[in-house]
Amino acid sequence: MDLMEKLSVTPGISGFEGKIVDIIKEELEGHVDEIQEDIMGNIIAIKNGINNGKMEKNSINVMLAAHMDEIGLIVRHIDKKGFVLFSKIGGINDQMLMNQIVTIHGTKGDITGVIGAKPPHRMKAAERKKIIDHENMFIDIGVFSKEEAEELIAVGDPISFKASYEKFPNDLIMGKALDNRIGCYVMIEVMKRIKQKDNVNVFGVGTVQEEVGLKGAKTSAFKIDPDLAFALDVTIAGDHPGMKEDEAPAKLNKGPAVILVDASGRGIITPEKVKKILLDASESADIPCQLEVGEGGTTDATAIHLTRAGIPTGVVSVPTRYIHTTVSVASMKDIEKTIDLLVQAINDLN
Repeated sequence: MDLMEKLSVTPGISGFEGKIVDIIKEELEGHVDEIQEDIMGNIIAIKNGINNGKMEKNSINVMLAAHMDEIGLIVRHIDKKGFVLFSKIGGINDQMLMNQIVTIHGTKGDITGVIGAKPPHRMKAAERKKIIDHENMFIDIGVFSKEEAEELIAVGDPISFKASYEKFPNDLIMGKALDNRIGCYVMIEVMKRIKQKDNVNVFGVGTVQEEVGLKGAKTSAFKIDPDLAFALDVTIAGDHPGMKEDEAPAKLNKGPAVILVDASGRGIITPEKVKKILLDASESADIPCQLEVGEGGTTDATAIHLTRAGIPTGVVSVPTRYIHTTVSVASMKDIEKTIDLLVQAINDLN
């Protein structure tokens, strides 16, 4: 199993990212000078500049932030027949939940379940035309009583989606949690490949709980207090039916997306000097970039750039189809070009 597949299939919903922390730690041991875990659960890998640059007054501290968490569910209630009612963790369209296979991560081990609801055969015509609300769904774990269920699971247990990882033609991949295990993969590989140079210290951070409020980015950025930061994430690829190009201009196999504005400016408005760093690297390394001004969601960059007195921050994202589903599709070519772009940008810093 290669690293991208391992990151995709491994569970780690918001607040329960420990298994992803373990993967990052294992991958970066021996490639960085120090690995820390903070109170929130963020993992911080540090590659110091030559001659211990972090001690120099003119050193540059660079933060690479990739959130580790994925969307998921959590056990809210177990009814008298042993069916599990759940709450959503992160932004999930109820339409994608029906009939999904899930794993409930109980203290005594993992339990497989399936999401069910009232069958369409017993719905009225008006009901069949509506999307079933998640509050009218349940998880069947194959038991017949609350007591039997409580031998296996408990309220508060995290629930992840059980999905396969596939390699498609044209270097495309399909899997769950590509938002944002792609960013984690990029961060890991950049930390491995960047050169150590005088007075440039790089902090590769796997952040927690981005999907529920950018929480890990806030605390880790405060701790590190970097001079420059990049959030590594995914962005919507609109190159499929049902999307207009102006709604989501990024396309697969066309290179990384440099986000200039997201959430209509309520998120990040990338500083000109950060934009220049990325576009200069794009030109010098001959790596095509896609520029994006977005009106939808945001990333860890929104929290990072408002930390302390303000931190110059940019976002580099990999275009990805069907984000926040179990069947997201992305391009390994775009992922590799994103790594190359960031390595070039960091190596060019002086």
